[in-house]
Order: sequence, then structure tokens, then C-alpha cells
Amino acid sequence: MSGAYIIISIIVLVIIAILAIYTGRSKRPKQLSKLAMFAMVLVVLGIVFGEDRLVGYSFMGVGVILAIVDIIKNLKSKQS
Repeated sequence: MSGAYIIISIIVLVIIAILAIYTGRSKRPKQLSKLAMFAMVLVVLGIVFGEDRLVGYSFMGVGVILAIVDIIKNLKSKQS
């Protein structure tokens, strides 16, 4: 049953990523930065390795922190 949750989580994450890429205010879609892609990969790895809580939560935590760093970095570059 936990395998089904992992597959559903990965599918939902991919759908969210696709929506985030293609729903921009500009006419052309925005490209994800390398840091954002790496953060997303870490979150997916955290879901995949969710059986071992230490490894799974570590991957997810680092992924979320990198995503926040990317958001702050993009906000600062827009203000300049």
C-alpha cells in the first residue's frame, strides 16, 4: 500500500511542476533554475526513500531548504 502512495506522490509532484512551468504571467514558459530542479529531485528522493525516515526526511528537508534559497535568490534578482 505504501508503494501506491509513493507513486501517487510522484505523479502529483510532476503535475505541480508542469503547472508551475507552464502557468506564468508571460507568454513564454519560464525555465526552472538548476537549483530548483535539484531541490525537486531531492524531494522526490525523499518520497522514494520514505521507508527509512532518517534518509527520507533528510532528502526532503534539504530539498525544501534549497527551494527556499532559490525563491529568495530569484526575488532579490527581480528587485535589482
